[in-house]
Amino acid sequence: MNIVLYQPEIPANTGNIGRTCVATGTVLHLIEPLGFRLTGKELRRAGMDYWEHLDVRRYINFEEFATKNLAGNPDAKIWMATTKAKKGYTQAIFGADDFIMFGKESAGIPEDILVDYEDTCIRIPMLDKIRSLNLSNSVSIVLYEALRQQGFAGMQMEGALHHMEWKEDKAEKEP
Repeated sequence: MNIVLYQPEIPANTGNIGRTCVATGTVLHLIEPLGFRLTGKELRRAGMDYWEHLDVRRYINFEEFATKNLAGNPDAKIWMATTKAKKGYTQAIFGADDFIMFGKESAGIPEDILVDYEDTCIRIPMLDKIRSLNLSNSVSIVLYEALRQQGFAGMQMEGALHHMEWKEDKAEKEP
C-alpha cells in the first residue's frame, strides 16, 4: 500500500503517519511544499526511532507524483480521502499497490485535483458538527481498512505476553 500526503503542515501528524507506515510496510509519499523540515526534531520525536526505517518519497508537486507513480501503471488506483466525497471508504475495493491520498490539514486536497478523480474519492463518515478528523487518525482508519481487504498480508496477527502465559496456553500444556 501507499499513503500520499499532499502538502502536510503539521510535523507530528506526518511523524505519526510515518510510524504507522513502518508498522504496516506502507510507502509514504510526500508532495511539497511541506510545512516543516524532514530533519526537524518534532518530526523525529513523533516518528520516534522508526523514521529511519520508513520508505519515504518526496515530490515537487502532484504532477511529478502522478507521472512517477500512476502514468503507465494501470493496476494502481489513487483514492482521494476527502470530506467532499460522495461515498464512504468502506465502499472502496483497495488493491495491494493502490495509493491513498490525504490533503493538508488546513484545506484538504484541492478541488482542481479532486474533480479528475470523482470515482475514487472516499470519505470517513462523521457527524456534521466538525469539519474533519485529525489527519493521522484518518490515515489509520482508511489504511487499516485497505490492509484488512488484503488479508493483512505479511503482518503479525498474534501477540504474546512477555512475562506470563495466557491461561489457554497453560491449559493446553497440562496433561
